[in-house]
This record gives sequence, C-alpha cells and structure tokens, in this order.
Amino acid sequence: MSGPSAPQGLTNIGEEAKPPFAVLPDPSTLFFNRSKRLRALAPGHVVEPYLNFVADVTEAQHGIQDDLPAPVLPEFSRIQQTLEYGIPPLSRCSFDAGEAAGVTLDRLLERLRQIGNPEEARAAIASLTGAPAERRHQLMSAALTDAPVDDIAGRVLVFAGLQVHFVRLAAKLAGEDLRPVADGVCPVCGSPPMTSSVVGWPKAHNSRFCTCSLCGTMWNVVRVKCVLCGSTEGISYHSIEGKPDSLKAETCGQCGRYVKILYQVNDHMLDPLSDDVASLDLDMLLAQEGWERGGHNPFLLGY
Repeated sequence: MSGPSAPQGLTNIGEEAKPPFAVLPDPSTLFFNRSKRLRALAPGHVVEPYLNFVADVTEAQHGIQDDLPAPVLPEFSRIQQTLEYGIPPLSRCSFDAGEAAGVTLDRLLERLRQIGNPEEARAAIASLTGAPAERRHQLMSAALTDAPVDDIAGRVLVFAGLQVHFVRLAAKLAGEDLRPVADGVCPVCGSPPMTSSVVGWPKAHNSRFCTCSLCGTMWNVVRVKCVLCGSTEGISYHSIEGKPDSLKAETCGQCGRYVKILYQVNDHMLDPLSDDVASLDLDMLLAQEGWERGGHNPFLLGY
C-alpha cells in the first residue's frame, strides 16, 4: 500500500464554486445507477460473486418502487421544529417503522426470492419472510440503532429495505431548508456517512460531499478535514500501490478512523456504495495498520 499522500484536486478550490449544502436523492435513479456500477466492477474482480449479489439487491431496490405505497412525511410543523432545533427531520433515532416501511421490506424479500442467491442470503430471506410483522419491526428498529447482531445477512437485507424507504422519504423534503447537524451526521436522518466524494458538478467543482449510508442524501463538507470528528490535524491519504488513485482512504490521526474519498471529479463513474464495496482490499490493509473503519456501508458489515 502506498503511504500517506497529499489530497487531489486542491487547485482552485472554491473558484466559482457555490455548492448547495445538501443534495437530496433521486429514488428513480439512485439504486439503478448503483446496480449498473456494480455490474461494471464485477467481471474478473476478486469478489466478483459478492459484487453481483449486491447488484442483485440494488436492482431489486430499484424494481420494487413502482408498486409501493407513497411514504408519508411527518407533519410540516414537526419538520420545521426539528430544523429549528438542529435535529434531523427524519431522525433514525426516533423512527417508527410504519406500514410503508414494512411493505417495502416485504416487497424486497419477495423480489429477491425470485433470483438466485448465495446460501446464506437464501436462509436470511426465508427467515425474514416467515417472521411476523412485529418481529420485522423489531429488526428494523435494531438496524437503525446499530444494536448488536448475530445474523449479518439478515441485517443487510433489513437495512436494504430501510434504504429504499428513507430514500423515498428524503426525496420529498426541501433540500434548501436543511442545515448542518454535527460532524459525521446526515442532516436528513442522522446516519453516518458511507464515503465522501470530490465532485465535478457545475457550481460545485472540486467541492466535497458526504453520502448518507441510509437515505442517500449528500451534504457539503470542508476538504482536508475528518468528516467524522471534525479534526484538521493528522489528516493523511492512503491508497493501494498500482491501483487508480481516484479512490483513497482519508485517515484521521485524532480519532484513529478513516472514511474513503472518491474523486468523481476525475472519474464520474465512481459510486459511493459500489466502489466502497469493490475496494475492500484497502479496508483490509488499513485494518492491519490499526485504523478503524468510520464509513458505514450495510454491505460491508463485519469489516
């Protein structure tokens, strides 16, 4: 693995860039684009079977949306109140899994049953399908509070269902109303980031955005700063020698954690979830050096 290096794309940071604070997800394209990226990464990859499995899940996440009941936001007055007090309007901590979330998980499991899956995934699908509604509600609540889990495959599927539900909810908000909550916290649902990305968008060239691991919202963050603890001390960048340097790990000497950073400004095909999973070898090398993974990706539970 190559040693610490300087961040990329620092030339003209902020020049003519007026990035929005938050960019809400588009449910009609988010999961579809993820599945396409995973399919493109899979052939010949050392974890090709797993990348194809995740692609199957993301395709199912996309495919079930047409038949789902419309998600219902909290009362407008409640949303306004949370924003005034600096609380995520769709906070995962106070989420009550209603009918729409339960139906979403049911439809996802039904779609996944129709395709070939690894043995562990088939067992998890069967177990969740046969569980009563109350039990599935408990599992969703446990996933949102990061409660300890023995059945990792089941947790992955439950979280995949919650992703669909929260993405559809987040898309109904007004992005311009959102405000920062705290370091390492999504301004919509309060979840940790999955990765961060340096983008090449018009009016936001070379700006960095974190991507929420749950609702898919992207929020603007300062460059060369730990997105988890906010420290600007001891920030280093690591990559694997011989691999494209469009993806690195940003390590923080203060909190001892890291989050991957994707330079979409150099490669617009990079996807926060897909390329995170496909760069598992970087996680393994960093773990050997004593770094703790700080980015949260439901498809990398246990790493």
